[in-house]
Amino acid sequence: MTEITAQRWVLTARPQGEPTPENFRLESAHVPKPGEGEILLGVLYLSLDPYMRGRMSATKSYAAPVELGAVMEGGTVAQVLRSNHPDYRAGEFVLSHSGWQTHAVVTPKQILRRLDPAIAPLSTALGVYGMPGFTAWAGLREIGKPKPGETLVVAAASGAVGSAVGQIARLRGARAVGIAGGTEKCAYLRDELGFDAAIDHRAPDFAEQLKAACANGIDVYFENVGGAVWEAVWPLLNEYARVPVCGLIAHYNDDSYRSGFNGELPVAADRLPALMRSVLTRSLTLRGFIQREFVQHYPEFLREMGDWLHHGQVLYREDIVDGLEHAPEAFIGLLKGRNFGKLLVRVADPV
Repeated sequence: MTEITAQRWVLTARPQGEPTPENFRLESAHVPKPGEGEILLGVLYLSLDPYMRGRMSATKSYAAPVELGAVMEGGTVAQVLRSNHPDYRAGEFVLSHSGWQTHAVVTPKQILRRLDPAIAPLSTALGVYGMPGFTAWAGLREIGKPKPGETLVVAAASGAVGSAVGQIARLRGARAVGIAGGTEKCAYLRDELGFDAAIDHRAPDFAEQLKAACANGIDVYFENVGGAVWEAVWPLLNEYARVPVCGLIAHYNDDSYRSGFNGELPVAADRLPALMRSVLTRSLTLRGFIQREFVQHYPEFLREMGDWLHHGQVLYREDIVDGLEHAPEAFIGLLKGRNFGKLLVRVADPV
């Protein structure tokens, strides 16, 4: 029999601006063997997420960067192939953080939770029923706090986080206005997910369309993008509006964005007084967050989201790429908005 070979993508160079295929290297190796108390996982799905761009940079951030020569990090759904620990057995499915590779040896502390495919499809543990869904749920629960009759706007609304934000807001009784790129994504928001309005940020009159859709202003803006979208939203924020700042994907490839982690201000910082004046005079709440700070609420999220999924009250879409070899190309496309739904790489099928 031919011996199974493991594969992994490692970071070879830190990108300047947009990542390129040359920033990654695909390596082959023998499948690792678990030691005492360890577990061998076979990765089934790899999650690709915008935050990974920050991990490619050495600039100080809220988490350590991926070291050069190290496996690119990422959330995974995996199957236990061999276990030397009494709490796990071969064949079980787990959520882990094994990164861009086909196999990984872990300890129980590195396994986030067991997965039951009878409750929800395994892939959803990386999307609506996992970190992105929890990010949406927690950001709204702790910061956005939409009330019945209020208007919520969410950027990148057809993505894994944004689509959940809009649907949860509607379940809380608020109006949901989604911003997405292209007519197909906007139609999906309106016709399938039930958003009250969807605006194409590529439209030449985008700002005017957004203002018309938010005739009574914006009470909650879930920020995933920044850039021109923020510029259109900012004037429409109502008094006491809440802005959970989840991401700024429009700036992830900008050198000036990354320098901000070191306390440096970009050249365009002269707009800061105008922003702060708005915060003061309109009593705005702008609150950045990383979903892990609300981890104590994760069991509640699993219960509530699980119930919504079971009853079809929250829908989701996945954009699945087959083959680990395509991970860099798919990730580069993610940063350009090419995906439609939660972006996943299908690495292998269950055994």
